[in-house]
Amino acid sequence: MKHWLVSLAAVASMATNANPLDPFTAEYKVYYGNIELGGARYQLEKTSSEQFQYKFDSSLSFLVLSDKRKMSSEFSRDQQQLQPIRFMHDRKGTGSDFNEQTAFLKGAQLIHSRYKGEKAKFDYDRPIFDPLMVQLQLRLDLYNSEAKGHEDGEYHYEMVKDNEIEEYGFKDAGTETITVNDISYDTIKLEVIRNSKKRKTVVWFAPELDYLPVQLAHFEKDSKQLNIRLASYQPSVVANQTDVATLDNPIP
Repeated sequence: MKHWLVSLAAVASMATNANPLDPFTAEYKVYYGNIELGGARYQLEKTSSEQFQYKFDSSLSFLVLSDKRKMSSEFSRDQQQLQPIRFMHDRKGTGSDFNEQTAFLKGAQLIHSRYKGEKAKFDYDRPIFDPLMVQLQLRLDLYNSEAKGHEDGEYHYEMVKDNEIEEYGFKDAGTETITVNDISYDTIKLEVIRNSKKRKTVVWFAPELDYLPVQLAHFEKDSKQLNIRLASYQPSVVANQTDVATLDNPIP
């Protein structure tokens, strides 16, 4: 119920133009085993010719436990490289509430971060992302790798998270045809790179949907613990019409 919501990209249920940065609203459902925990929504908006805002809202609950989050990422695009500008993350629910803010100052080559009231500062002299927009950079990289031919099958990123610089990577796990919401997709599978073999996370990306993930599964000790699946997708922005949290009326 924690960082897997951050690591999942938007999911979709219909084909779009071959551009991962086309505005959209996407919803998905989250399960723990066979138990539905709740839902989430991603919204990508284009605010100018080369600037974007990516938003995420979720509401999950299990028995007396709850977890509600809102995230927002502002970024720009320089060719096929995304440049972060500002990131905000607000979490409420069981346990400690917290707020996280990160500012990427390209001109000063500095990153300022505040997490749970504590401040941090980092050099901004290489590609570094926030936890939300790294999803879109991965989709762009997948698209470009397929177009140009990709050999090593690995994708590596650095991102600012919890007042630290963390490395985040994926490796090729083959291809597979899967069915989600009664629709079959020919997917590319990527596995999250970890040092430990106790945990495993696999994401299924559909090239026909601009490399949007249609499913994510997390395993611990060979037992599936978390499953995130496609619920609905709408190209272009339909944000601000309803509050995010439930998926009682998903778009077919």
